[in-house]
Amino acid sequence: MIPAAAQAIPAGARLEARAVTLSYGGQPVVESLDLAVPDRRTTVIVGANGCGKSTLLRGMARLLRPTDGAVLLDGKAVHERPTKEVARTLGLLPQQPVTPEGVTVVDLVSRGRHPHRGAFSRWSAEDEAAVAEALEQTGTIELAEQPVDQLSGGQRQRVWIAMALAQQTDLLLLDEPTTYLDVAHQVDMLDLLAELNARRGTTIVMVLHDLNLAARYADHLVAVCGGHVVAAGPPREVVTPELVEEVFELSCQVIDDPVAHTPLVVPVGRRHRTDS
Repeated sequence: MIPAAAQAIPAGARLEARAVTLSYGGQPVVESLDLAVPDRRTTVIVGANGCGKSTLLRGMARLLRPTDGAVLLDGKAVHERPTKEVARTLGLLPQQPVTPEGVTVVDLVSRGRHPHRGAFSRWSAEDEAAVAEALEQTGTIELAEQPVDQLSGGQRQRVWIAMALAQQTDLLLLDEPTTYLDVAHQVDMLDLLAELNARRGTTIVMVLHDLNLAARYADHLVAVCGGHVVAAGPPREVVTPELVEEVFELSCQVIDDPVAHTPLVVPVGRRHRTDS
């Protein structure tokens, strides 16, 4: 059973889902789900494949309209607000972004400034600085003039993250930001997002597959199963052998991470399982 404390919903959040149902082709994937995102914190959503993690993020990012309930941003339904108005507050890195053909790295990252510019406004020093900072933070300066479609998967992922950073929003939603990155770059990228949260107070919401990285970097961990939130709270309250068994159907032990002192899941697996 999931502890009651792990199911508490933080109050007064700028971004929240209230009784949200999200569907594809009339088939609900997320049903009557409530979720409040703590402000100025890092929230990580975890769960098995097909549980509704990415669908939930798409709904919160205004890409998928709820069939019931509402996603609220600053108390207003996000799907009823103008696209550009939302984009000035909420940035998104989708799971599989489509790269425009022939666009260079610097051109793509510069598109992150679009929500902050009027129809006839000129490129400003502020825009230039935001793009340069995003390229530097993601280690993509040396790629600036290269076509994005000629980069490796890992390089391309860092460029898309740079575009999201150049948007300089108060809320940043990322669906699998470590996709295509090797282990070293995964840690570098998550460290960068943690620094962004600490330095600017940016509210970050991520979907991650790696439960141990999620537990290490999350202030608020949300476990989703079958389109419902089954636990939410600090990682140490949420990550238990019982939760992992329920959500991932995986037998494990949970120990203390010797580096971060966060919960560390050690899978048992069939090979090492001992039946009583």
